[in-house]
Amino acid sequence: MKRTGIKKLFAVSLTAAMITAGLTACGGSAKAPEAAPAPAANPEEQTEESAAKPIDKDAFDKLLASGVKADDADIEANEWASKVKKAGVLRVGGVRTSFLFSQLDETDGSLRGFDAGLWQLLANYILGDPSAYEITQVDSSTRESVLQSDQVDAVFATYSITDSRKEVISFAGPYYTSQQGILVKAGNSEITGVDSLAGKTVATQAGSTGPDILAEFAPEAKIQEFETDQEATTALSQGRVDAYVTDYTLQLSTMVKNPGVYDMAGDAFGPVDPYGVGLPKDSDGVEFVNAFLNKIEEDGTWEKLWKVTLGDRTGISSAPPAPKVGE
Repeated sequence: MKRTGIKKLFAVSLTAAMITAGLTACGGSAKAPEAAPAPAANPEEQTEESAAKPIDKDAFDKLLASGVKADDADIEANEWASKVKKAGVLRVGGVRTSFLFSQLDETDGSLRGFDAGLWQLLANYILGDPSAYEITQVDSSTRESVLQSDQVDAVFATYSITDSRKEVISFAGPYYTSQQGILVKAGNSEITGVDSLAGKTVATQAGSTGPDILAEFAPEAKIQEFETDQEATTALSQGRVDAYVTDYTLQLSTMVKNPGVYDMAGDAFGPVDPYGVGLPKDSDGVEFVNAFLNKIEEDGTWEKLWKVTLGDRTGISSAPPAPKVGE
């Protein structure tokens, strides 16, 4: 029943402190794993298979199949969940190019990663089938609109919970936390942290929290906004910008895919960034999804999902505590 390749396919907690502890030595630049294969001369030509450790597909798929299922009475008592149940499919706003959070595997048409695992577990929770979903591609500028126009039931896309966003949509969670990271080209010794961004041209994503955080923490930086992560990373690789600032875990994904091509400059910075599940404004789905998140945290599924999607692939052995749902 998987819909990733059918109707709308064309149409992402590991705290930053723990990431930094695992990847940054004594406050210097975080390096990609030394054991990974050498990159191609042009990072755009480098394939994921040659560059990064793949996900354990069997472990991921078995985890989804073993997920908890909701009681029929709980579904019937919830308007949002009843709508999903009646439709027979969970309509998700998500991405398919986030290596650690939601990556399309073209060999079997499956989406795997931390966010992808969560929405498939939710589909299994409501519908008894982790493949009972269809995905609409979103980016930083369209996540609210697809909820407001009822194109999707929920958005899972490394979606930061902010007061401004809560004015137009609602959030369940948080289910993960992060901060901001500074990505630079490997060998860059001029940028050592947020304090050295003054006068530099710094990329960030339009519609994300990046522009506001840069304005606060690096007010003398020259900010250049891009619509997508790929556009910003390409600008960095081509030397059109000096650095790229966005969510630390997204930067980690880029580094894992391109070992030796990029460095993380200094430590993560900025406010702790909670990721939530985007839902329609004032939807009772918030209560339902929060109950689901609490269950998978309590039964150990959240930790297992973190391990197979993030821990095993970044070399970080200990999962962080899951964030407290509802705070």
